Amino acid sequence: MIPAVARAGLAEAVDVYCDTIAFTPDEVEQVFASAARHGLRVKIHAEQLSNQHGAELGARHKALSADHLEHLDEAGAKAMAEAGTVAVLLPGAFYALQETKKPPVQLLRDQGVPIGIATDCNPGTSPLLSPTLAMSMACTLFGLTPEEALAGMTVNAARALGLEKEVGTIAAGKAADLCVWRIENLAELGYWIGLPGPERRIYAGDDTL
Repeated sequence: MIPAVARAGLAEAVDVYCDTIAFTPDEVEQVFASAARHGLRVKIHAEQLSNQHGAELGARHKALSADHLEHLDEAGAKAMAEAGTVAVLLPGAFYALQETKKPPVQLLRDQGVPIGIATDCNPGTSPLLSPTLAMSMACTLFGLTPEEALAGMTVNAARALGLEKEVGTIAAGKAADLCVWRIENLAELGYWIGLPGPERRIYAGDDTL
């Protein structure tokens, strides 16, 4: 599948789930090797249910991101920091599966690993549609600050997709993809549960869409 997808230009990266119920580390290596041969970057879902050292494996392959990470250890965090791999936290999956082990947020901070946040929207384990609810859950369940949650949904999210030069911050030369919210301070984005949608949505500088 990977060669055909690469030839058709249908993807920019390959994402592999490494855990006891998914791909083994050896199988991940095979997938990553194929991705490299066909010019695709890699991402990994790792350390969700156990520590298979998937984060370290991903870091060795310069993975854009490693997702979940509830069972991440210090060696994995150090490897991610050195590789620039973003730690993407998925509070919707944590909530829906009624997990009890939280990702090691302080370890990620201490090692200087950038933290992203995502909904992980899927019908099986994370039926979460709202980015702002994901931010709220990241603050409430995982102890992120409002500033970390906002960065996790913007600049670090862009980095996790390999798009940090195009989007993620308001800067000259980047796409003007913006949302305007009726709030008094940024903490409200991660505070309100079910926050109404933005007042305006601006895509590529156009707010008429």
